[in-house]
Amino acid sequence: MITFQDSYNESAAHKVIIIHPGSLYVQIGRASDSTPHTELHAIARKRLVGGQTHHDPFLPPTVKRSAEVAQEMDDVRLQISHTLQSCLQSDGSRRYATPPQQIAAFNRRASAETISPSANNWIKPEKNVVVGNEVLFLDPALDFNIHFPIKRGDLNVHSGVGGSLTAVLADLQAIWSFILEYKFGIPQKDLKSYRAILIIPDIYNRLYLRELMTLLLNNMGFGACFLIQDHVAATFGAGLGCACVVDVGHQKTSVSCVEDGISHPTTRVRLGYGGGDITQAFHWLLQKCAFPYKTCDPNGNTNDALLLQQLKHDYCHINLDVCGSSEKSFVVQHPNSPSIKYTIQMADECLIAALSLFQPELLGVTGPKTLTTQKRPTGDPQDPHDADYLRETSRRGLKEATEANAEGLADGGAAAGEEDIVVDTILEGVPGGAGSALVDREFTVNSNQLLGLDQAILQSIDRCVTDDLKRKMYASILVVGGGLKFHGINTWLHNKLSLQVPYMFRSEQMDIVTSPKDMDPQITAWKGASVLCCLESVHELWIKPSEWEKYSVKLLRERACFMW
Repeated sequence: MITFQDSYNESAAHKVIIIHPGSLYVQIGRASDSTPHTELHAIARKRLVGGQTHHDPFLPPTVKRSAEVAQEMDDVRLQISHTLQSCLQSDGSRRYATPPQQIAAFNRRASAETISPSANNWIKPEKNVVVGNEVLFLDPALDFNIHFPIKRGDLNVHSGVGGSLTAVLADLQAIWSFILEYKFGIPQKDLKSYRAILIIPDIYNRLYLRELMTLLLNNMGFGACFLIQDHVAATFGAGLGCACVVDVGHQKTSVSCVEDGISHPTTRVRLGYGGGDITQAFHWLLQKCAFPYKTCDPNGNTNDALLLQQLKHDYCHINLDVCGSSEKSFVVQHPNSPSIKYTIQMADECLIAALSLFQPELLGVTGPKTLTTQKRPTGDPQDPHDADYLRETSRRGLKEATEANAEGLADGGAAAGEEDIVVDTILEGVPGGAGSALVDREFTVNSNQLLGLDQAILQSIDRCVTDDLKRKMYASILVVGGGLKFHGINTWLHNKLSLQVPYMFRSEQMDIVTSPKDMDPQITAWKGASVLCCLESVHELWIKPSEWEKYSVKLLRERACFMW
């Protein structure tokens, strides 16, 4: 039986557009849809005559490595290989490995086989702008610049062509508007009757959020919108009240602890590597065993980058029962060129590439990485009552109350009966206030190396305020995103963490969720936002264009469902 409330929610959900932007793809759909539409998050603009060339790569580009870095990568590769050889299979027998020299000898003898003429051709667009998936089939000989507006989990602002904040926002608007009009049949003039939910990173830049709100409400013209963090949305999508959320995307990996719809700021960490870096590391490992497709160029050829992505998805795993070498075949398809089939032998390279998340030294193939935590606000001229204001007025109030109390005692206790002013709760968790030791403590990195995934999870949970909260997080670890879809990853991650969990928490049953509700982990956050928009309490979160024009960023402090 369908109630009035159910039909109302379904009708309202049909008018809500959920946007989840990523470094490689953007997911957009109505809240009433079962799955979102996924489109390449890229735009190509025709280059001005004599203008500079700019091509954002499909994969994080490889870099020239120093002798020390190259040696370290080889040492780590051998270390992981020896560890795998000492592991046991599920039946208790020891794993065996095929010598790399034997695999390389086979691959050097492998010959290419032409199997068919060209299956497709490059497109030659009539317009000066190409958006989304069509960018992949754009003739590289044409004078187009290619831009991905999101990089490493944040806006791709840089000093090159099209790298200003204004240009990046214009790219976002063009891509999202194109998808809404041509994939959903919603022209921009009709957006005033729709509402938008924008899924933002767990670690956010306040300036960028302000600009994105202006983009949605003023430039695109949505009737209302609100923001939600991706980790919070993921817990809604998985149906979990609290969890340590691990999100492995194409270019970044982020971890934070979420409790009852709140992502604790001190637990947030973003690591500058993701699935794309694993793909490049996999290519490096294949080259070590004489990869037969010798002209493969993932940095300069998008089709080669797509091929390596597919090889990683098809063959990389963490299944210790798979031993020795196996023959695989793949087909190289380039527009305007015949399709070529290669046969290759692979062995533990498929496991080592997947395990690079736990040994990020292997990801040095794409250069140095960054570690980002949530920074304290530095003030906003459009928000006079921001965190700095609250902190300073709280301190001032504390000082005045202390002085007044001292004067009262000197006068014979005149102020003794007055209500005490307590500001500890205001200062708690704020840098410079009570509890600031926890906030200011940085994530520790050994020997100036980036944290592995297991270490990031352990340190994130360790920064929870109470032991009870830590127990909840160890008991529920939610893995989302498209960069960690390897068979056997949950078992390996469980074993890695179990050996390092503090003794006092080892009695807890650790549950690692990699496919919540049998759902593709790539859409968990998007699905969570669609669930959230149907809740009755969400009506308090919507921000309308007229309100945004009048109050601007001050509304985010009052209505955002996260700590502004």
